[in-house]
Amino acid sequence: MNRIRKVTLKAKEEGRKLLIPYLVAGDPNLSITVDLMNELVKDGADIIELGIPFSDPSSDGPVIQRGVERALARGTTLEEILQVVSRFRCGNSVTPIVLMGYLNPIEIMGYELFAQLSSEVGVDGVLVVDMPPAESANLKHLLQEASIEMIYLVAPTTSHVRANTIARYSSGYLYYVSLKGVTGAALTDLESVASSIKILRELTDLPIVIGFGIKDADSAREMSELAEGVVIGSSLVEEIAKLAGKEQISNTEITATTELIRESRKAIDN
Repeated sequence: MNRIRKVTLKAKEEGRKLLIPYLVAGDPNLSITVDLMNELVKDGADIIELGIPFSDPSSDGPVIQRGVERALARGTTLEEILQVVSRFRCGNSVTPIVLMGYLNPIEIMGYELFAQLSSEVGVDGVLVVDMPPAESANLKHLLQEASIEMIYLVAPTTSHVRANTIARYSSGYLYYVSLKGVTGAALTDLESVASSIKILRELTDLPIVIGFGIKDADSAREMSELAEGVVIGSSLVEEIAKLAGKEQISNTEITATTELIRESRKAIDN
């Protein structure tokens, strides 16, 4: 059974909500990315979304864009990111890893090779922000053969018909974008989010996680009450930015960087 399914089923049985941090691979460097991933697991992360840096991150706000720029400035490639997953797997065979990014780097590598290498290193899910279901059949088939889930986004502006199509194509979990705009924007309309989640529950049995606009432990707790889990990205990447430019980064600094995730875990569980 795919790790994502194992983790989501276990969380459901335990009545616990999923906490999914997002970080940009290679920000501030690839070695620290592995250290951060291990620290996030200690902090209570159930799944880790690992961002593939791309030069035109159209769905991302300025915080993640700057993280992407820092990663690309170091020449971070998709091949190296897959090596990061492999290094992480040397010490962790349980925590699911989802690669999240844009289509261009995957197309350059080639769908078949991407699916093959992702399977070999232990990737569990893929979320391609700019690849609609109607155009993803080939990649989805290859990932499915490799036992890798393909995850899709549903936005507040998504029509009911289209949301139904996305729900049918999705596996692993369904990612609900909580606001109209880019990552890092403030979330203010909880009632609208609750209404949308209620509609999505009629379309799928998959766990639904909420991302975009979750900035602190309080908003993580509020959103976790509406769905099966939450994704925290921009606020974590903003903390990681404080490590940029340092030649030596201590374990204490890494621990301090992920404090938001520890606080969010406590808030969600309480």
